[in-house]
Parts: sequence; C-alpha cells; structure tokens
Amino acid sequence: MRLTFRSLLLALSLLAGVAIDGAAFAQAAPDPVGNWHGVLETPRGGLTLIISVSRAPDGTLKADLESPDQGAGKLPATSIQTEGERLSFTLVPISASFKGNWVAAEQAWKGTFTQGSDLPLKLTRGLPPPKPAIDGMDGVWSGKITRNGIDLRLILRIATGARGTTVSLNSPDQLANGLPVQDFMRDGQKVRFKLKMVGASYEGTLSDDQQRLSGSWTVPSQPAAQIVFARGAAAAANGPLKRPQTPQPPFPYTAEDVAFDNPTESGVHLAGTLTLPQGRGPFPAAIMITGSGQQDRDETLLGHKPFWVIADYLSRRGIAVLRIDDRGTGKSTGDVAKATSADFATDSNAAFAYLRTRRDIKPRAIGFVGHSEGGMIGPIAMATNKDVAFLVMMAGPGTALDQLMLSQRRLIAASMGQSEAAIDKAAPVWAALYKAIGAGTTYEDGIAAARAVLTPEAITAIGMPANSNPQLILAPMATPWFRYFFKYDPAPNLRAIKVPVLALNGSLDRQVPAKENLPAIRAALKDNKDATVVEIPGLNHLFQTAKTGAVGEYAEIEETVAPVALEQMAGWINARFGKVNN
Repeated sequence: MRLTFRSLLLALSLLAGVAIDGAAFAQAAPDPVGNWHGVLETPRGGLTLIISVSRAPDGTLKADLESPDQGAGKLPATSIQTEGERLSFTLVPISASFKGNWVAAEQAWKGTFTQGSDLPLKLTRGLPPPKPAIDGMDGVWSGKITRNGIDLRLILRIATGARGTTVSLNSPDQLANGLPVQDFMRDGQKVRFKLKMVGASYEGTLSDDQQRLSGSWTVPSQPAAQIVFARGAAAAANGPLKRPQTPQPPFPYTAEDVAFDNPTESGVHLAGTLTLPQGRGPFPAAIMITGSGQQDRDETLLGHKPFWVIADYLSRRGIAVLRIDDRGTGKSTGDVAKATSADFATDSNAAFAYLRTRRDIKPRAIGFVGHSEGGMIGPIAMATNKDVAFLVMMAGPGTALDQLMLSQRRLIAASMGQSEAAIDKAAPVWAALYKAIGAGTTYEDGIAAARAVLTPEAITAIGMPANSNPQLILAPMATPWFRYFFKYDPAPNLRAIKVPVLALNGSLDRQVPAKENLPAIRAALKDNKDATVVEIPGLNHLFQTAKTGAVGEYAEIEETVAPVALEQMAGWINARFGKVNN
C-alpha cells in the first residue's frame, strides 16, 4: 500500500503478450541496449516509464525501470531477455512484468504491462521529451482540503532535474502517493496544475516570500475548496517511521529460513521464516496467511511488520509460527496474474504439508492465522484439508464479498469526506459492476457486461470525469482474482469447519466492518462447538488502537498490533494446543 513508484505500479498491471500481424516483423528487432520510454495509461492517469538496458561483460542483459512522473528512483529488473522479435522483463519485488513484440513499422516494442490486470505499453527508443523547467518551486508543499467536515492532507512534491520539473501529489489520508500531476505552470506569482485522473485543477498565488501557495481546488460536481500549501511543512515525513513493536534481537527463540514447493501448481516455490520456541518440541504451529495483494512474509505495510510482531509474540509463548512470502514476492516464485484466492489456498496447504514433515511440530496442532483475505483463504484451504487443527480469522470476511466491498467502499468514502448524497449516487453503479464481473459465465463475459454498465452518466456518478476511459476504470478489476472474489460466499466453507475457530474484528474496522461481518460469522459457525467470535473495541482493520479507523491513520499510528489482540490469539491457541493440553 505504499503508493510510491513501486506501489502505484502494484495497483496497476503487467505480463501477457499481444498478437501482432506477422507482416509487421519485416525488419529484425534491434539490440535492446539503451534507453526506451513509453506512457502507461493507468486509472491514475498517464505514467511515463523509462527502461534503461545495458549488457554485462558476460553478455547478459540488465535493466532498470524508472517512473519520472513520480520523481522515483530506478528499480532494477529481476530479469530481461530477448528472443527473436520478442522482449520481456520481470520485476519480482512488485510482482510485475512486460512481454512485447518488435513492430518495425513503428520502431517500437509493443506489448502488455501486467500486474493483476493488463495495460498496453509501447516502448520507443530514447528518453522522453524533457518537461519545462519551473523556477523557484522545488520542495515539499503541504496543505489540506476539508470535505464534509473531514480534513484530507495533500502534499505536493516538486523537483527539477535534467529532464525538467516533475510534480507528484500525495494524499496520505487516502493512502494515495505518487499521483502524477499534469500541466504544472508558473506565470509570475500565479501557479496552476491539473490532476487529470479525477478531473481536478488548482489555481493559486505564491506569497511574496514564495513559502505559501494559496488558491482554489476544483473538482467536477463539487464546490471549489480553498487550499493553502506551505513549503517545507512535510519535511518531517521523510524521516524514519517509529515502529516500536518491530522485534529486535536477542530473540528467545530460533528463526529458520525454509523453502518448499507447492506440488499442485507448477513453478510455485515458497520461501519463508519458521520461528521455533525455546525448549523441547514438538510445538503447536500457526501458518500466517496475508491479506489481499502480494505481500512479503512480514505483511509489511507503511513501515509496520504485523506478521513479524505476531510471530515474535506467539513464539515467545510456546507457539511455532511459519510466515511466507506470497507467491511472486520476495523469495517466493509463481505466477500471480491469473491466480485467485483458491490458488493461494493451495499455497497455504503446501505450507501445512511442509510442517507435517517436521518432528519439532505437533502434527495435530497445525492451524491457520489469516488476516483480511487471509481469513477467507484459510477456510478455502480447509475445505480440502480436514487435518488443519484450528483457524484464527483476523478481520476475515463473513458476508458475501460483493456486499462486503460495497460496505467497505461506503465507510472509506465517508472517512475521506464524501457526502452521503455522493456515496448514495455511486453505490448502484459499483453494485452493478461487481455483479456483472461476478455473474459472467466466463471472465470475458463478465468484463463485457461491466463495460456496458459504465455509461458516461455512470462514470460521472462514481466521481470520475465523464470522458474517462471505461477500460482504465475496469483495469484493476479485470482479473480472474476479482471475478472469483465477487462470486465468493464465505458461509458454506465456514459451516463445514468443525475444529476450533477464533474470529476477531476491530470495532473501528472500515474495510471489514464488524457490525455486518461478525453476525454472519456467528451464524455460519452456529453448529461449531468451539467457535469464539470477538469484537475488540477501538481497533482498526490492522488491529491497531485507532481514533476513527480511517485508512489514513495506519501510517501515523506507531503501534503495529494492539497487545489485546496478541494476548487473545496466544491465550486461545495455548488453551487448546499448548503443552499443558498435550
């Protein structure tokens, strides 16, 4: 969720070639060494990408990817290769890749940039044209906009370099960072720019000392708002985040790097860390399952490492913990572009099978601890694995997922200052989109039906400019993962679980709201003789002690996981599987 260069790409797409008429290949593809650039049309607007290719002394290709629109540094490609008229590269840290063909008529590599969804990308030789250099504006400018009583921080980052002035916008309270700003201009003391992804524009006036920028922020269908940006006010944001719960050595347990294959899916090799308590085993064990999006073994987010904090706490209390890099992330391999939650469930079962081979683990005391989507993946895995001994759901879903998404969208929109009228206007459009994608007899049918929903009126209703490209709005949802997600009902799998279940939800969770979620879980588990369902007051979706539960608080809160949640999990597991219960 760090929407810097890496996580903006994470919200976008990569991998899957395009078929091009063979006549286009009359000229052989050139040596790819050198600079190439293209514009990726994303739901967040056009994003310029630069791929710089070099050749090592041994003849192998190397490459770096850069997003100058966001002022981000270079990201090394994990691999790059050419084969005939075909170019491909991968970036494992962001689960991204490109595949394209050389089109001689256009002197370009044309293909698909994929990461969760597919977007076309055309790479032509050379660096992009330089942008205008704007004098006297470099720095970090911080301001806020107030909508319906909610303050939303906005941070402009302006930097001038060899390729001109680059401007990006961060909105921390919406977890949106590195949004490309367009048409940034200065005329004397007058400054203006646009944020085309939402149809927003700003016109302001610099103060005489050039430290304040005062002006009007305009968005279609909303009243203009006055914003004052102050230069340098956000400098402290560049400092290290305080995360006092991140474990520090020495540790009273052992930590072992482990790796194993998923035998049901070719190419999926999973890597992780197993923490083992002091003393003689065997020990009960918890397998951690991350939430949505490809995440590392620590479920790292905004400087927080919740899975490491949980593993540290449990292993200090006699419980072994296995946490794993998601497939395609960190040291784990495997295709994620077409994977669904059901596929990820096979990864969890592969982890279970691995632990069953170890003599230091109790074979009948291995369970799942799943956060958010992980609380959905666990029951899916258990549907085909009756040997799992327990399940802990941390904000795992109990209601049908399309309904959950509508509730989530409503709560988050309200926390970001949208009016009830605007939320009510958008809700039927989102409901129709989710239904269309989930109800299609094929993936293609679902996307076609969803595209038909997005009339200009519907696009305006969800707060986007009427001329927005429907394909760009659909891009994040145009994946097999989303289709499976929108069709999924947690109740049948939950009803089938007969082993102990602990379901936890924070009262301030705006992503999986406890008020709707926990009654559905209780109903599904009513015949389970050992089901514990708990709403913990004052905790958000990440199980931090929060003020409102808004997503913008996640980074500001120093606490990673509230002690009350840690105590609840450790006590519950040990009461059933600890040494005194051998």
